[in-house]
Amino acid sequence: MAEHTIRTALEPALEAYAALASLGEEIEDEWSYVNDLADAWRDRLESVLDGRGDTVATDAEAAAIERAIEEIGLISDPHRAIDWLSTFPQVVLVAVGEEL
Repeated sequence: MAEHTIRTALEPALEAYAALASLGEEIEDEWSYVNDLADAWRDRLESVLDGRGDTVATDAEAAAIERAIEEIGLISDPHRAIDWLSTFPQVVLVAVGEEL
């Protein structure tokens, strides 16, 4: 596996997270909740990028994030997407050794 940084691992995670949030937005009654939740977790992930973006990520960290991205890429149900709006960022944060 090529050398990764926290930035190169998290940027695709943020893109995948945006797609997940977009899917969750399909549930009109949950639109505000989805956006508030997504904004909060996006801010948390971006704070990691700001603080540690240039730090080298281990192969295990990068692989864990790639696997989490693959997992949410399989989600097609908007309700399930909403369930994962909190789960996915937590998995990513744990993968890079961040406290929740």
